[in-house]
Amino acid sequence: MKVLVIGATGLLGTAAATALDARHEVIQASRSGDVQVDLADAESISAMFESVGKVDAVVACTGVVPFKPLAELTAGDFEAGVADKVLGQVNLVLLGTPYVNDGGSFTLTTGVLAREPINTGVAASLANGALESFVMAAAAELPRGIRINAVSPSVLEDATGYHDFFPGFAKISSEDVGRAYVKSVDGIQNGRVFPLG
Repeated sequence: MKVLVIGATGLLGTAAATALDARHEVIQASRSGDVQVDLADAESISAMFESVGKVDAVVACTGVVPFKPLAELTAGDFEAGVADKVLGQVNLVLLGTPYVNDGGSFTLTTGVLAREPINTGVAASLANGALESFVMAAAAELPRGIRINAVSPSVLEDATGYHDFFPGFAKISSEDVGRAYVKSVDGIQNGRVFPLG
């Protein structure tokens, strides 16, 4: 299968691309790679799909949200997090559906903060929860047998700079994250969230 991995230069994207590369032709896209895309820009998403053409699966390992105490968050902070992490991945599905072959799939990325809070993580919890609800509902309406799921990991073992913000949370290996993306792409599940940690 031909699999497009977006955000392929980050920790999650690298884990996904590495795991999927064993069985598939993986096309890596990022803000600065051979295939460039900015999910905050709908025209950039459309241009990427025009360049890449038809694919069997799309994997999104992207999204930035502000981490601040609730008392310091502004409406603009929430809007920025939703625009980047949520609407970026939603637009990827909306604009990418015509380019996904029959029976293909989308895999989005959320995170543990959809189900477990941390200090300064309110905006991230909102974004992750919204994406998971989108996956659940979109699964019922995507055409031509196209599936959609989300991978929702806890903090990664390799993301050592974040460990102090997740006290007591399970740390997830890149291999475990990669297997979750493989399960979503190669499996039959639809409308599911795969929690890790």
